[in-house]
Amino acid sequence: MKFKLFLLTFLWVSLSQAQTKDEIKDFFWGKNDEYKSQNTIPDKYKNESAVIIYKYEDYDFHKFGKSVTFRAAFRKRVKLNDQAAVTSFSEFNYSEKSNPRYGAVLKTVIGIKVIKPNGTENIINTEKEAVTVDKEKKIAVPNLEIGDIIDFYNYSTETFSSTYEFGFDAVERTLGESYPILNYKLTFQTENDFFVNFNTYNNGPELKQIPLDKSGERKYEIVATDIPKNDFPRWFLPLVELPCYKFQVYFARSGKFEQRAAAFLPEKESIIKRTVSKEDIFNYYDTKFYPSGNLNDVENFLKGKNFKSNEEKVNAVYYFMRHQFYTRYIEAFVINDANIMNPFGLYGYDPVFFTKEEQFINYFMQFLKKQKIEFDIIVATGRENGPISDVLIQENIRILLKVNTESPIYFGIFDPFSIPNQFDSTLENTKAYALKVSKSKKVSDIEEIKLPGLTYKDNVTKVTTNLSVNTDFTTANATKISSLYGHNKEFEHNSKIFFYDYISEDYEKYGTSPVLDLVRKQKDKDKYKKEYAALIEKFKQNQVEKFKKEIEEEYDIKVDKHDLKVDKTGRFGINEPLVITENFTITSNFIKKAGNNYILDIGKFISSQVDIEEKEYERTNNIYTIFPRSFEYTINLDIPEGYTVSGLEKLNVKVENETGSFVSKAEIKDNKLVIVSTKNYINSYEPNANWKKMIAFLDAAYQFSQEKVLLKKN
Repeated sequence: MKFKLFLLTFLWVSLSQAQTKDEIKDFFWGKNDEYKSQNTIPDKYKNESAVIIYKYEDYDFHKFGKSVTFRAAFRKRVKLNDQAAVTSFSEFNYSEKSNPRYGAVLKTVIGIKVIKPNGTENIINTEKEAVTVDKEKKIAVPNLEIGDIIDFYNYSTETFSSTYEFGFDAVERTLGESYPILNYKLTFQTENDFFVNFNTYNNGPELKQIPLDKSGERKYEIVATDIPKNDFPRWFLPLVELPCYKFQVYFARSGKFEQRAAAFLPEKESIIKRTVSKEDIFNYYDTKFYPSGNLNDVENFLKGKNFKSNEEKVNAVYYFMRHQFYTRYIEAFVINDANIMNPFGLYGYDPVFFTKEEQFINYFMQFLKKQKIEFDIIVATGRENGPISDVLIQENIRILLKVNTESPIYFGIFDPFSIPNQFDSTLENTKAYALKVSKSKKVSDIEEIKLPGLTYKDNVTKVTTNLSVNTDFTTANATKISSLYGHNKEFEHNSKIFFYDYISEDYEKYGTSPVLDLVRKQKDKDKYKKEYAALIEKFKQNQVEKFKKEIEEEYDIKVDKHDLKVDKTGRFGINEPLVITENFTITSNFIKKAGNNYILDIGKFISSQVDIEEKEYERTNNIYTIFPRSFEYTINLDIPEGYTVSGLEKLNVKVENETGSFVSKAEIKDNKLVIVSTKNYINSYEPNANWKKMIAFLDAAYQFSQEKVLLKKN
């Protein structure tokens, strides 16, 4: 592992005056460096791979006339205790900002020095040693050894002009990392016209203000010592549990720009906004949403249709809108990107294409208002951000629409696979705010609610794999039929389904036309359609190898003649499955000859399973899996004539507890080996006290995936 330099790709530095390299070096390593002689670590950390003696972060926001400036400076001083640490820090990789602001002047300075145990220092000539590879710069650190200290910094600058409101990228980071930290400091400097949201969480140290003589100038700092390391294990949300800080700075020169800011601003620049209250949420959103939009398309869709309930009607309109204002434009973007033609003018004047939550919410409000159906606007945040009561950054907010039919329906913004009542799983079962809309017009109140969530019985994958060994025992034929429900469909929707798999489905369902059918001149239409057909065929050919590689990686086998067919897209309801059929020939890594008998790696066909390594067995962090889910695998193996199967006892497994289960049953039926295995993750969250219980069923499933059976010659 090579060390990735902490270049804040979202944060770049700027100063009022250009700094020389010597001045920058002095900023970190000069006479005021109180850690330049600290080369030892406490005995309790001598068995750690590395120890961070000092970690420093500095942010500076200033303006000079129309020029806005921003500095982000970073330093670490690290003691290397073993070869793994030496290897990790032997090479530094960094890259420039990929999308700088228009007209911005960028500069980055890197400093690296190595301190030997005898105190001698070697400062690396980073400009000379830097090598550019694939737009990324690499710096090798020579002669690095166990016991050395490596001390490095990056100092990046950006200067740009801005007269309007401007939000800098939010920063959300844990104080600790994978090595213990002896000393930590963060400094933060601003002045008038810079509005700051900043807070620490999970017992993080308080941000304290440092008095300054200059009017309008403000400086703050965080100081901490002896920060323990964390392994950042699988299924973990660091910002929910570890000491961390979050901040965002917004620049606004006057009141009118403050009002337009996409942020929960403090009342004035001199105040650090540390919390966002329910009232703040209400005040920010009470005028953001309002019924608007031309309903002609929806009204035409509804003509002549009868619905059993408002719930049925609302769902039908949502699916229609998903096509009318989203999926019917997808072909146009593909055609445009391929330079076949510019198709957007074919949709007529000012076509409606929804890309933002506000567009969707406002239009749907207009529909609901006319139908006299009550609704609420839901303000939520993903559980990875912590509770809604701790939300600080506006961009972490997610908006849903709750329609108050007899059975309430929750809607999120469109994507090609979005479904009523199946919103982002990170929002499920979290507390949120409901903005109450009075008479379908105006937000009039706000209340805290708990969002519903799907269960492991809703998020289901069912896979049936039929296997037959060829007579020469060198290959096997397989048919795999997968049916996925709920959030489990998301595993395959973006991987296995391409736009041409569902665009025609929508055109047929809603009686709309492909965009190229709108071309008037027949000669042009024929030309464009021919080019488009060739493009689609190229996409499909690329898929063949992609799908083949995916099945090989899933089962750790080699295959030939792989074919995949999407039987159902699963795009019209939680209970409507995505169904995929795959046929392929297994050419190796499944059958092994053993004298007159054959060994089959039958356990492979419950897909790859979680392998809990020994170092993971002890865990202090709580467990956050993606969502509750269930998997059912059925394996049907045709037993070759003249052979019997042995080894079934290892295929009968039963591990069940309150966190989940793995149960498998194997039997011989009609000259077939039939194995049915189920694996359940009952909850998306478990306290660390339940980790051993999870390991029990996870290990059982992994062990099953390694099992074999013997085809024994009669």
